[in-house]
Parts: sequence; C-alpha cells; structure tokens
Amino acid sequence: MKQSLICWALFSLLIVLGSTPGQTCGGEVFHAQGELAGEPTAHSVLLQSRLTAIAGPELAEGGDVPGATGVAAFEWSESPALENSRRTEWLQAEAKHDFIVRAALGELKSGTAYYYRLVYGPTEAEVKIGPTRQFKTLPAAGDTRPLAFCMGSCQNYAFFMHGKDGRGASASAEDRRLGYPSYAAMHKLAPDFFIGTGDIVYYDHPAATAAKTLPELRKKWHEQARFPRLVEFFARTPAYWSKDDHDFRFNDADLRGAKLPAPSTGIDVFREQLPIFPAGDRTSPTYRTHRVHPHLQLWFTEGRDYRSPNSLPDGPEKSLWGQEQRAWLERTLAGSDATWKIIITPTPMVGPDRNSKKDNHTNLAGFRHEAESFFQKLREQGIQNVLTFCGDRHWQYHSIHPLGVEEFSCGALNDENAIAGERPGGKGTTDPEGLIKQPFLYSEPSGGFLYVTVGQQEGQPARLRIQFRNDLGEMLYETIKESVR
Repeated sequence: MKQSLICWALFSLLIVLGSTPGQTCGGEVFHAQGELAGEPTAHSVLLQSRLTAIAGPELAEGGDVPGATGVAAFEWSESPALENSRRTEWLQAEAKHDFIVRAALGELKSGTAYYYRLVYGPTEAEVKIGPTRQFKTLPAAGDTRPLAFCMGSCQNYAFFMHGKDGRGASASAEDRRLGYPSYAAMHKLAPDFFIGTGDIVYYDHPAATAAKTLPELRKKWHEQARFPRLVEFFARTPAYWSKDDHDFRFNDADLRGAKLPAPSTGIDVFREQLPIFPAGDRTSPTYRTHRVHPHLQLWFTEGRDYRSPNSLPDGPEKSLWGQEQRAWLERTLAGSDATWKIIITPTPMVGPDRNSKKDNHTNLAGFRHEAESFFQKLREQGIQNVLTFCGDRHWQYHSIHPLGVEEFSCGALNDENAIAGERPGGKGTTDPEGLIKQPFLYSEPSGGFLYVTVGQQEGQPARLRIQFRNDLGEMLYETIKESVR
C-alpha cells in the first residue's frame, strides 16, 4: 500500500513537471531510442541516450515511448572490443530532462574512430551493457584524405505513417515498422557525419492534434527516434543539427503571438532533445561553425531565434539572422582560408520559391533584402567559393544566384513529404524574370538527401563532389568542383 502511494505521488509529480510519466518504481530499464553522437570536432564529441520504460521499437499505448528514471554512463575506447575503455561519471535520467542523459568527451585524437556503449539501469548496482556504437573525430589540420557526409530535412512522421490526407499511408508496412528508407540508403554509404537541417519533427502535423504542451512536443521526438533504421544509422554516424519552423513552433513561425507552443518552449525542447551543447547549456547561440576538413568549413545558421516579425516590410531593418549573427557570419567567412565555405541554412537563400510566402530569404515580402545585401558584400570583399545548402523546400534543386552563389536544396527525406518544386521564370515564383540559373531540378517528387565528399590526393587538385540521391540511394544528379592549383 505504501509503495503504491509513493508511485502515485511520483506519477503526479511527473505530470506537474510537464513530462510523459515514466517508470519510477522499479522494473526493467531500456534505451529504445539508441544513442546519438553530436557536434564532433577533432578532439571532442557529445554522447546522448534516453532511458525508457519499454524496449521499442513498438510504441506504448497512447503512441509514446515513456521514459524511465535510472542511471547511465558511457564507456569509450579506440578498440572495437572496448579494451582499456574509459567511463564517464554516472548520469541521472530524470523526468525534468525527459530522462535524457548526455556527456561531453574531450581530449580525443583527431581523425580517429572511437567506440562506445551505454551502461545503464535503475541503479548503479543493477546495470546492463548496451551494444557497441561508434563515431569518428574530424581530421587534423593537414589531413586531406576524403571525408563524406549526408544532409537531410523535412521528415514528416504523420505523412509517412498515415498519408498526406490521413486516410492511409503509401509507405509499406515494413517501412513504417523500420522507418524512413533514406536512413537505410545513407547507412550503406557510411558517411563520416550527418547534417539534419531543420523540420526533424513536425509539431503541427496532423493539424487536428498539433503538439502544444511540453509532453506533446517531446512525444514527437520519441515516436521518430525509436525507428530501427534511425537507431542503426546514428549508432555509427555522428550528427550536427539545426531547427526550422516545424520543430520550433509551427509553419512559418516567428517569435510573435500567443499561439502554442511558445517560442521559449520550442527553443528549449530543441536543445533538450539533440546533442548540440553540453547538458544544461541554455545560453550558447545555436549558430556556429566547424572546420570539418582542410578544404571545407561549415557554418550552421539559426533562422528562428533572432528573426524580425515575418510581417514587417522588407528592408535594411528586417533580419532573419539578427545583427549579431550576421556580423559573426560575415566576420568568420572573411577569416576562413578553407577552399570551400558552405552555409547550412534551414531555409533557402537563392530559390526560387513560391511567391506566396514571406518566411525566408528568397521571398519578396520576406527577408530578400538581407540575402541580396549579404551576397553583394561577399562579392565586394572577394570571398569566393561560398555555397548554401538548405532544407525547408520539399524539392531537390541546384540553383545559381545572379551574383554567383550556388544553392543546393536537399529536399524532403521521405517521399510522402516531397513536392514538384519551382523553376526560374515561373509567374508565381520569387524569380519571375528567370534571372536564376538552375542546373538541376529533380524530374519527379522523391524523398532523398545530399551526399557530399571532399578530399585531395597527392599532386592533384582538391575536389568537392555533391550528389543528389533519392530515398533508395540512387544518384539523380552530380556536380564536381575542383580547387585552382
């Protein structure tokens, strides 16, 4: 009787804390969402897992993966057998953090494969050992051997599982059990890392049951992360993440309005669910840059936290980035000696896009002035080989701005979220005069991703190879760039 009362008290407390109630009164502990490695550098990485009350991949009644209180630690080593491994301190999986545990590893060797596993249980005396996972640190400054990565966006769980109209999925039963086929295709390519550039989840789909409260937002992450294909892919692929509108609040959301979820909630949940910063860091800006290869530097921009209201008339005072981020972006681009400089932007900067929107840098009533003035400054300062890789638009394209900046849109990760797209010169587009050149627009809607390699062989120019692939891994288009010797 006493134990039952304690359990009920804890259950009630979890509801007050805004978390899906988890296992708190004994019983077995699992990690149904696998592990994530995030923000790899040459000498550091973040490791993350979530303790759960069910083993997965099936969802519990109510469609969630309930969490479980307990303890966990990460063991890691350069040995696949975890010989001579080191272990982090014990981490507490608690309801207030959605039962997520995260650890920062430092003093790692550059360009090195590391192996790790989760040690977890209800208490330190009752632990199990998870399967071996792996990640690779970024190369040293002079290491020009090939490096590869994939980039994806716009994975719509509701469309994938239930169809666009909610009346039946086009995905097979096997795919709906295993998860998005794109992850199986990317897994075969064995990239060094993955970039998720926004709309990783859709809080506002289905519209009738849009997520508004903290437990509802968290559920959106749980239901996707338990897919076996995602668990397998991230078991050996570290990642960098950015957010956009759907994994922030709702379609085209800015910082205004009382509609839920509130901006602060969207910002906090994104930081909570993905290993971008060490646990507890709520202040570091999500815009950042990583030199991932001697010939390649990446800039991850933040498009939601600092933007002006979408409805503000376009002009010099309107900014999607905010003054501090733009100044940082211009300063760090000018200071980089990387052969290629890629801006990872959750929304497009070149397009063309539909002219009915006012949410992004291409839209005439949106933030067009900021993009045009930014591209003009790059030209004036002589900063060359700047490319933009964008998400948000649900079609794959390669476009070239009149000022020479090339943009690659990765499209949607799943078929059910892909659409036909817009061509330069279209009457209802942001480029009715056809000033943009477009070497590639896929021939029919398809889920898929970008696959990019960079490297240099001795005595040869450096090469950047950019491929568009569909969700089966089939190459649709390729362009190769070479450095000037």
